[in-house]
Parts: sequence; C-alpha cells; structure tokens
Amino acid sequence: MDQKELYYTKEHEWLKLLEEDSVQIGITDYAVEQLGDIVFVEMPEEGSEMLEKEEFATVESVKSSSEIYAPVSGTVASVNDKLEDEPELLNDSPYEEGWIVEVKTPGAFNKENLLTFDEYKEFLDTLD
Repeated sequence: MDQKELYYTKEHEWLKLLEEDSVQIGITDYAVEQLGDIVFVEMPEEGSEMLEKEEFATVESVKSSSEIYAPVSGTVASVNDKLEDEPELLNDSPYEEGWIVEVKTPGAFNKENLLTFDEYKEFLDTLD
C-alpha cells in the first residue's frame, strides 16, 4: 500500500479511502514502534456506531495498553478478525494486514481534520 495515498491523525491512526463514504482505519508504524510487541487487540463489533474522537479499540503490548480514537464517525462495516488470533500483524504489517476496522461514514468522507502523508511526516519531525 502506498502510504502517500493515506490520511493521518496526530494520534497516529491512518485512513484509507475505500469509497466516497467508506474508509479503512489502522495505526501507523510510528504508533506500533512506540507500543512495542502487540499481544492483544480489542475491537468494536460490526454494526456498532463510532463517534469521531471517541475510543473505539484498545491495543495492548508487552509495554502498555493504548486506546485508539476514531478519526471519523460512522458505522463499523467490518473488523479485521485476523487480529484476534494474530495481534502481531499490527507489528508486522500495520498498513496491509494489520488494518483494524472498515467504517461507513454518513455522507462523503471528510478529510478536513486529517493530515496528508507529507503533513504527517512533518508532524513526526516535531516529536523527536
């Protein structure tokens, strides 16, 4: 997956536009590096509602537990069931096999509050 085609949050989530009103969400390699070896992922149920800026998943690693916040509001259309048995997919492939959920947004996807690849890279530079 070309990371330049994704959108990002300052909380280190990425979004991939699937359709005008549908996105796939995961966490960035930066988030994965900060967490360390991931051992468990708690995900929402399909059909549940997500509200922007509210917690929708939890990722536990050998170091800590971290909440994942919704970058958009919508209905969970699909969850990545593979993560239940293979949470390490987040470590191994955060942008491919390690996606967390697919969300159907009410109306067209709004990227107004999100960062482009270049903006996200600039943001990461400020964290060092």
